Parts: sequence; structure tokens; C-alpha cells
Amino acid sequence: MRAAVLHDYGTPPHYDEFDEPRPSDDAAVVEVEAAGLSHLDVAKASGTFYTGPPPLPSVVGSDGVGRLPDGRRVFFDTVVPPYGSLAERVLVPSGALFDVAEGVDSRMAAALGNSGLAAWLALEWRARLRPEETVLVLGATGTVGTAAVQIARALGAGRVVAAARSSERLHRLDADAVVELDGAGGGGASRTDGHGGDGGTGATGGGGAGAGGDLVAAIREATGGGADVIIDPLWGPPALAAMGAARHGARHIQLGQQAAMRIDLPAPLVRSPALDICGFAIFHAPVEVRRDAYLRMTRLAASGGLKLDLQVVPLSGITGAWERQRCGPGTKLVVACH
Repeated sequence: MRAAVLHDYGTPPHYDEFDEPRPSDDAAVVEVEAAGLSHLDVAKASGTFYTGPPPLPSVVGSDGVGRLPDGRRVFFDTVVPPYGSLAERVLVPSGALFDVAEGVDSRMAAALGNSGLAAWLALEWRARLRPEETVLVLGATGTVGTAAVQIARALGAGRVVAAARSSERLHRLDADAVVELDGAGGGGASRTDGHGGDGGTGATGGGGAGAGGDLVAAIREATGGGADVIIDPLWGPPALAAMGAARHGARHIQLGQQAAMRIDLPAPLVRSPALDICGFAIFHAPVEVRRDAYLRMTRLAASGGLKLDLQVVPLSGITGAWERQRCGPGTKLVVACH
């Protein structure tokens, strides 16, 4: 079969031949229709990811959507090494197959896989989002962030604030307010009366322990006094500012470090608001939790309540797509495997 094959750690995979997977009593062969590319795939292929290096050679890719021999359409986010999702066929543990809602395109279903589940589970399972709470989404123009803004609304958040670098995409999000994260510790807030995010007033002043005072004030204004839940794929100065503006008892869900690997975190910033900083990764959630969340998420997408911008690339173009993902593609890349 044809697949995206990793031959050396830290180098892009190549479109090569690879041995066919064989089914067993506890693993099924899935004919892959589409698979999303993610930062997780690139990190694993580096050989330095904390879950350990993949075998060499192996097929890259963590999740995807495809068909079983009986025609059933499934999503999977677990594979049997050395097989990965970026191939014509993949071997998946039988207990790790998820149903996909009717009415959602397989490419969108694949795009929502790793990124959409990260957003959904971070909000519902890890943060225990309650009705009418205020949610702040950092990195809101990324795929996880864009999904989180929409999912927070669907899960009953009372106010949703999107924060990212200034762009047209930021102001198109279905948020009650936006915060621009441009500059080292400064920021501006734009507010709207409804959903969306154009116009508004700049916000300056205020302060926070160890965080840029302007950005803390902008976040506090946009959230109406602070967020109850912070979705954070960035870390770095934006995370520190969000903590400085957090509401008492807020939950800060840490799921990435796209802005920085480390921060200087003053103890009072955590202690004073009784802030919970919660680490999160998708595989922390039990498989039944992931299965239920994925089905509800794809039902939401089928109804038009959850959309992502995506670009489809052929499996034969994996090397170039991989480089785009590594450098930041600006949109969700989905690989068509057939």
C-alpha cells in the first residue's frame, strides 16, 4: 500500500510503499478516507516526544476517518505501530473505533479529530464547564482555538472571549469579544453587543503580578471581570496575563506551548484567585469519554453548529504538507488518503 513513511526522526515522511496491515482478533484494518495533520504528528515524528519515539520505519499519523470491511464509517485516534493514519489502510485496536455522525463529510470529520476533541474535552471533561460561565480562548484563530470558541457556546457558556494576534480571522469568530495579543505584554479588547467581533474600544491600564498590565486589563474588560475557564494552547505571556485577569476559582486548562515553553509564575498569581492550573492531553480521557464526545461533536458539525476552515492535500503530497504543518499552515490540513 502507499503511505507517509518516516525513515529518520526529525525529517519529513515520504510517500512510499509500506507493508499491508493484517487484521487480528483484537485489531481491525480501516480503509482510510481522510486524516488530519497536527502538531502532535510532527512532535511524535521528532523522536523526542514524551510518549517515546516511534519505530523506524513506520507510518506517521495519529487519527483519521475511514471504513471497516462491512462499510461502517469510523473515527480512530489510536493505531497499532508501525501503522499510522496517513496511509491507504491502517491497523486500529477494535476497542478504539468511534462512530461518526451521519451528515458530516469525512474530511471535516477528520479535521475535527485531534483538534476538535482537544477543544471539546478540555472544556467539558477537564474544565467541567458550567452553564453561563465565561470562557477565554487563547490562540483562538488556531484550529483548536476556533473549535473551542464554537464548542464553548454549544456547551452553554454565557460569554465567550477569543484572544489571538490581530487578524481578520479573529474578528470573524463567533465570540462576544476579542482580545488582540499583539506585542510583548500589550493588548487591546474589542467588544460586541452580540456574537462576532468587529469594532469596539481599546483597553489599557490595570495591572497584574508578572504579566503585562495592558493585556491583563484588556482581558479583564473583555471577559467582564475575568474568565471562569481559560483554554490555553499558548503558554508564555498570554497565559500569564490570562491568569492575572482570572476570576476567583477559575480553571486554566493548559494544552500546548505555541508561544513559549516556560513562564515565570509568581505564587500569589495562583494563590490569590484560588486558580486551578490543569494539564490536559486527549489520551488522559477514558476511551468511552472520547467516543461519546466525538459522536456529539460530529452531530454538532452535521447540524452546522461547528465549522473549521480546512485545506485538503493528497497523500502523495505529504512531504510538502508536513513542512507546512511544521512551520504553521494557517489552516487545518487534511490528507485525502484515497
